[in-house]
Amino acid sequence: MSESYAGKINRKLLKKRRIIDAAAGREPADLVLKNATYVNVFSNELCTADIAVAEGLIVGMGQYSGTVETDCSGKIVLPGFLDAHIHLESSLVSPKEFVKAVLPHGTTTVVTDPHEIANVMGTDGIEYMLQATEDLPVDVRFMLPSCVPATPLDESGAVLDYRCLDSFYDHPRVQGLAEMMNFVGIIAGDDQPVEKIVAAQAHHKKIDGHAPDLVGNDLNAYIAAGVYSDHECHDLQDAIAKLERGQFIMIREGTAARNLEALLPLLCDKYSERCMFCTDDKHPSDLLEKGHIDYIVKKAISLGVDPITAVKVACHNAARYFLLNNRGAIAPGYLGDFVIIDDFQKFNIEKVYKKGELMVENGVLRDFPAPPIEPYLVERAHSTFHVGALTADDFTERRPRGIIGMVGGEITTVDAGYSDRIDVEYDVLKIAVVERHKNTRHIGIGFLQGYGLKSGAVATSISHDSHNIIVVGTNEADMAAAVNRVVALNGGIVVWDGGAPAAEVPLAIAGIMSDEPLAAVNEKLESAKERAFALGVSRSIDPFMTLSFMALPVIPTLRITTRGVFDVSQQTYV
Repeated sequence: MSESYAGKINRKLLKKRRIIDAAAGREPADLVLKNATYVNVFSNELCTADIAVAEGLIVGMGQYSGTVETDCSGKIVLPGFLDAHIHLESSLVSPKEFVKAVLPHGTTTVVTDPHEIANVMGTDGIEYMLQATEDLPVDVRFMLPSCVPATPLDESGAVLDYRCLDSFYDHPRVQGLAEMMNFVGIIAGDDQPVEKIVAAQAHHKKIDGHAPDLVGNDLNAYIAAGVYSDHECHDLQDAIAKLERGQFIMIREGTAARNLEALLPLLCDKYSERCMFCTDDKHPSDLLEKGHIDYIVKKAISLGVDPITAVKVACHNAARYFLLNNRGAIAPGYLGDFVIIDDFQKFNIEKVYKKGELMVENGVLRDFPAPPIEPYLVERAHSTFHVGALTADDFTERRPRGIIGMVGGEITTVDAGYSDRIDVEYDVLKIAVVERHKNTRHIGIGFLQGYGLKSGAVATSISHDSHNIIVVGTNEADMAAAVNRVVALNGGIVVWDGGAPAAEVPLAIAGIMSDEPLAAVNEKLESAKERAFALGVSRSIDPFMTLSFMALPVIPTLRITTRGVFDVSQQTYV
């Protein structure tokens, strides 16, 4: 039987009195960090005191006794870190596995945009992620996907207008509307994107931006529409133009894009209050080998940024921006989320607390359960492929098609002309995107130069943002076989050669995430990369991540969609 309203009030009253009594010193706290030197984000200095926690909240700094006392002499205590913008799906693992990876690095809150899974499953994808992140020891907050699909040119698993999103704003962990990638539509005043902004504002929610290199009156129009932040700044001029117009700047340092060094001058007294850190996309190897927000803080300090400034940007600024008013600081009434390090130079994380509970000690993570997910959503997430068996004939096309010219180390491309055949000697390979959501049998065909593959084919169901199946190959038969194997796996990455899989990474959750542990996924992913390189793929690119972006028709110059090769600059098919 559910608790009555009066019962809830009485329970909360007892909890509040317990907090007040512990704060006043009338009874012991649950936890006391004794002799703690901590970062005070309000006075911008290091302070020393006992830090007391009761009922998961910091109740005071001063002299305290507690049921559990931990001596922090010689250590530095920081607030838990906050990632201001990430797509959890980019880790390629379940939310629980993601949390197991980032909590030892001091991350206690993330703000995620589930647009990857929403492009596959629609609102069921958002609900899946909400349930899969409930009560995890990293607080997962949500920004609702603003662009599903990213562009009308895409064939995704769903189309989400503002009506589809509206009920989610009532969820207590939804903070607002995620990156508004369709800045062209906003500037033009198009109905769908503007409706989404109006709806988010009606719920008094934040609206994040995505507008690389937007300038002048177009930038003014975009911000005036109600977009409060941007994480796409790759140079200082772009960032300052947006900051001067009132936007908050998310300094991104992830796997696909790394902007910290270019934007480092923002981390000064003049600008840092309106900056925060984010990763956007973090792949398994980066999480395991480098870390998460702690990696950005450590790197910023090594490049000369004041440590207290770096820490504030890593926690307090993002908490203020998202109106998460009980985190991002060490002060009475804030959550007992702590990161204990040895010093600012080495920045070794020794302990991590979440709501006063010790979750990590010397790299060892306390176990925690995975949240329950409705069986319907589990089944739905594992049944997202609707594609008939394909043959070489499905990829045979005699007419000349555009050649997408890859640029080493970048995800931008150039127009490399036309071809009517594969020519491995000149690195002209066939590329295709297979619609996989609704069995339309739409297959867009083109050519790719710069990938380097000499034998076989590579296919993946991670293809931004609609996550159809993208495949590149040296012959049509291997392309068909690689795609069929991706479907048989219920999603994944396949390197195909010699009539069999040379390597594969199953991604059975919506075709974009694995059910397996992060370390196992990373091992398979790195092995698959090496097999792809052995077959000739250029080491100047990531064989799978770079390929996945060839299907995103919002990045210049040429892209491949289910309808063929598209010129983003000219907005025409070639």
